[in-house]
Amino acid sequence: MTESWVTVTAADVQAGEQIRLPAGLEMHVSRIEPAFFGMPDLLAFIEDTAARWYKQPMPRTADVEVLRLTESA
Repeated sequence: MTESWVTVTAADVQAGEQIRLPAGLEMHVSRIEPAFFGMPDLLAFIEDTAARWYKQPMPRTADVEVLRLTESA
């Protein structure tokens, strides 16, 4: 098993995962706000670590890269 970047929809990301946003920024998802500003089609990823606090809203259907364990060839 190795770690590699896998593309999933934003709705499939789970708290605790490392993601790479479309602009290339990487963040650790500490928690997820499921309906950003009360809009069910949007969510917000929140990084709340000692290094920084960051919030990234996006559509639930947007593509996001997630660092996950995958089977090596």
